[in-house]
Amino acid sequence: MPGSIWDWIILIAVILVLFGGASKLPEIFRSLGRAVGEFKKGQIEVENELRQLTQTNPAPGTSNQEKKPEQGENVEELKKKIEELQRQLDELKKGK
Repeated sequence: MPGSIWDWIILIAVILVLFGGASKLPEIFRSLGRAVGEFKKGQIEVENELRQLTQTNPAPGTSNQEKKPEQGENVEELKKKIEELQRQLDELKKGK
């Protein structure tokens, strides 16, 4: 049983010659080369898109100077709501 990659390539080449003929072999490998090239192009495009997305969208937790006043107001409102919900939870626990 073939073990290395070269053994497999030789075995596949022999099968292709037997079933496809020697004249079809260059055409098959040409199309295989084009397919590999297209795959690499697609991979590069995806990597570029991911790189652009990570550069345009800042990571969560980074501060933006323009949003600080709005966030400060929202934080105070959220703290009040949390305190109210905590009081309600305590009352429900005491009631049971």
